[in-house]
Amino acid sequence: MLGRTVSLQIRTPEGVSFQLPLAGPVTRGLALMVDLLVLLAIMITVSIIFTIFNAFFAGLPYIGPYLTDLGTGAFILFTFVLFMLYGAILEWLWKGQTVGKRVLHLRVMDERGLSLTLGQIVIRNLFRLVDIMPSAFYLIGGIFCTLTKRCQRIGDIAAGTVVVREVTVNVPEIGEILDQIDNSFASHPHLEARLRQNSGPEEARIALDAVLRRNELGERERLMVFGEIADHFRELTEFPEDITLGLSDEQYVRNVVDTLYRRAVA
Repeated sequence: MLGRTVSLQIRTPEGVSFQLPLAGPVTRGLALMVDLLVLLAIMITVSIIFTIFNAFFAGLPYIGPYLTDLGTGAFILFTFVLFMLYGAILEWLWKGQTVGKRVLHLRVMDERGLSLTLGQIVIRNLFRLVDIMPSAFYLIGGIFCTLTKRCQRIGDIAAGTVVVREVTVNVPEIGEILDQIDNSFASHPHLEARLRQNSGPEEARIALDAVLRRNELGERERLMVFGEIADHFRELTEFPEDITLGLSDEQYVRNVVDTLYRRAVA
């Protein structure tokens, strides 16, 4: 475990960096146990249904044995499909989570911070057949999770994914962050509404991160970061020149954050 990376550091094109804590082998193992219990409960329920099916058709002359064999084969096929698709379907529908990961507050994500793709989900779940060896004990997957820097099993390495821990962050009071009395955008509420409509949550978060971490940047970096973010929001919604003339890029971004957060919930 020497050299283990405890967090995934991501830097956006706008120059804003943030860290996500990586899930360790123990936490991932507990999430796996929860998922296995869910799978076991599903299999027991389905096996009872197939048992009833076999008992009902076993006494039929001629076709009874064939139907019971068909039921047994169908149950084996169902077990394999369930094992292969359980993780893939839930991770796709729940954006990188299964029941176990939800319980333990874990999430699968792209190791570069990009959106998780269906291809990555399929690849990491296909490689589960290798990770569970030998004899479905997840020995290979457990060894790789313990020895790799980012706690990745073979499926994660092949798909370029990591498992991170979700951390609840207390959002500070926006008014305290901005430390300003007046937002010139407020004189045009219809344009503020348009800005909120045109801005996605990721764009809003990047703008807020830039304001929160301004003191971590050098003067040159700060000018570049706020310039790029301000230009992006200017393209989304155009405010009149009389309220933007002489407004610095940083102040422009502060107005944007004030509009997207504080005024959106006022």
